[in-house]
Amino acid sequence: MSSLALDLAQALIRCPSVTPEEGGALALLAQVLGEAGFAVERPVFSEPGTPDIANLYARIGTGAPCLVFAGHTDVVPPGDAGAWRHDPFGGTVADGMLYGRGAADMKGGVACMLAATLEHLRAYGLERGSIAFLITGDEEGPAVNGTVKLLDWAKARGERFDHCLLGEPTNPQALGDMIKIGRRGSLSGTLTVHGRQGHVAYPHRAENPIPGLIRLVAALTADPIDGGTEHFDASNLEFTTIDVGNPATNVIPAEARAVFNIRFNDIWTAQTLGDEIRARLQTAAGNAVRYTLALQPSNAPAFLTRPDAFVDLVSDAIEAETGRRPALSTTGGTSDARFIKDACPVIEFGLVGETMHQVDECVAVADIARLTAIYRRVLDAYFSASA
Repeated sequence: MSSLALDLAQALIRCPSVTPEEGGALALLAQVLGEAGFAVERPVFSEPGTPDIANLYARIGTGAPCLVFAGHTDVVPPGDAGAWRHDPFGGTVADGMLYGRGAADMKGGVACMLAATLEHLRAYGLERGSIAFLITGDEEGPAVNGTVKLLDWAKARGERFDHCLLGEPTNPQALGDMIKIGRRGSLSGTLTVHGRQGHVAYPHRAENPIPGLIRLVAALTADPIDGGTEHFDASNLEFTTIDVGNPATNVIPAEARAVFNIRFNDIWTAQTLGDEIRARLQTAAGNAVRYTLALQPSNAPAFLTRPDAFVDLVSDAIEAETGRRPALSTTGGTSDARFIKDACPVIEFGLVGETMHQVDECVAVADIARLTAIYRRVLDAYFSASA
């Protein structure tokens, strides 16, 4: 196996592309893809109140089917660089591991995609169909000027895709553990109970909001939201903070707030789930608790790519290289797959994500070689099957 994927991963890690900075990572991809014959474009998108974001779209071939590799080159900050064993932007290899911010999430995966594609093209060329790369610099940030706009831009140009493989680090412990065939949705809200401030010695002149908040919090957590579905776990509501903001011990506060997040399955949309939360609160509050509920706009719906021939093709490639048949999962947080699913069926498979976002983020060098081989098998089989 060529060291191309490792070389590319190291070069990408050495680009300090902390969101929203491009850091040279997209420029590197553009150069390599351009030299391989891809038509490369780097649109920059803007939105008031958010940073401008550079993105990359590259395609070779014009016909169908079109297989898209998607991912991101932006990374989260390294934190205290002094706490790392190796420079977080050094791309150091030590004891069989590649260290650096983005090694797992997900510059390593992007490097494997690119190396596998170059190897496939060298071996077979592209007699029919197309291969595309959809790479953003805004996955770890607001996700406003990245993939969602890049897809709109591509659609307006007449670009059409048949399947997408997103290289997020889906494996919990070992390469081959898991393919993500969907993601749960995410909905956040703030519940505020209104009272009347007053002296604790004169409670009849005040209205304490805290007992009301406890009552409503209990109502939202007493019963499960649902029991889950065939491919999804039960939806879960978690309160992330409860705040009164009252430093005084002799003052009844005027308000009390609780913030929550719900990760929901495909039973719900953000709208129907919001309606369910409102109904539960109204029943619990009756005429005794004065409250307001503010739900944040959600761009993270639940979605599912149902198992089909493409899922089987990727699973076969993984099993052939690792000896493991991957579980088909919808667990975890959100990803840019929530945008891509409107353009074509999308599944996610990448490196082991155990150290992503941590100090000393790293992946096994051997896994980089194996993932490259998996992606290469996917390409070979995909275009063989479509011949």
